[in-house]
Amino acid sequence: MAEKFDNLEEHLEKFIENIRQMGIIVSDFQPSSQAGLNQKLNFMISGLQDIEKCRQQLHEINVPLEVFEYIDQGRNPQLYTKECLERALARNEQVKGKIDTMTVRDNARNTTIFPTKDLTRINRDIKTLH
Repeated sequence: MAEKFDNLEEHLEKFIENIRQMGIIVSDFQPSSQAGLNQKLNFMISGLQDIEKCRQQLHEINVPLEVFEYIDQGRNPQLYTKECLERALARNEQVKGKIDTMTVRDNARNTTIFPTKDLTRINRDIKTLH
């Protein structure tokens, strides 16, 4: 799976570099640079085709909308992952606390306050009083 992302990243980097070079040519356009511009336009088209091929390989990837909100806010999307893990850890600790509490409660139910001998003696004493 990682190689698919690496492949996409490589194509995107090449595409961005080609667009940057094309911008330089266009910003100082001379009729003699038409051939170079045409070549960059063809590279841009083939770059878009390569990116489209990569997109088809990654169609099963779902990105939570919150990640895009982080990006829109200028935040690092890796913070989303970090915060999700922190929330999961906090929730895990809450659940563990509940489990520990229930375990203590169940153990308390299963233990008797008086040993069995004492209960027998107390029952006998109560019967003799009546």
